[in-house]
Amino acid sequence: MKAIVFDLDGTLIDSAPDIHLAGNKVLAAEGLPLVSFEQSRGFVGHGAGVLIERMIAAVGADPARHGAMLAQFLQHYETAVHQTTLYPNVQNALTALQKDGWALAICTNKPVAPTRAVLAHFGLLQTFPVIFGGDSLPTRKPDPAPLLATIAALGNPAALFVGDSEVDAETAHRAATPFALYTEGYRKTAVADLPHHAAFDDFAALPDIAAAWWSRRKP
Repeated sequence: MKAIVFDLDGTLIDSAPDIHLAGNKVLAAEGLPLVSFEQSRGFVGHGAGVLIERMIAAVGADPARHGAMLAQFLQHYETAVHQTTLYPNVQNALTALQKDGWALAICTNKPVAPTRAVLAHFGLLQTFPVIFGGDSLPTRKPDPAPLLATIAALGNPAALFVGDSEVDAETAHRAATPFALYTEGYRKTAVADLPHHAAFDDFAALPDIAAAWWSRRKP
């Protein structure tokens, strides 16, 4: 059996506009200054709790407001899908991979409820029989536990991890799992400085990358 595990935000979907909108709704409701799109985009990657921590720090708010602001954010975030887009050629790549016999799964720091909501919005929920979110386990990426648990839930196949960020690269490294880097997501580090087995800027290339990895792998 062969499998590909995907990160979500910045990998399959560009959700930064919806995250920015949801975060600013919370700030506005709290009477706080708003953050720019670029600021908000830079806060993505470590889960909703860290995102709110970074927003609070950016606007100089009281950290004690974190719990209430996080609860508000999650209410908005669960249905924040209308400004989110799939990256080009994602749908075709997923279809091709399924036809080639790959099992597909999601391992993201996004909470499970908004993960399932956005996948359903794009008609992709049934594409991923295994989904681990940022609230599925006590730890989140870059701890390797979520990725290893995702692979275990698939039956421990030979697996390739696809992601876009420093968090994903570190997760794959710590889980001893080969990593394919999508270069058009939310990373801040140069591609050459992130450990990866392959890098690509168009999902049309992923089926061939996966096939090449599968043919070269050591049993």
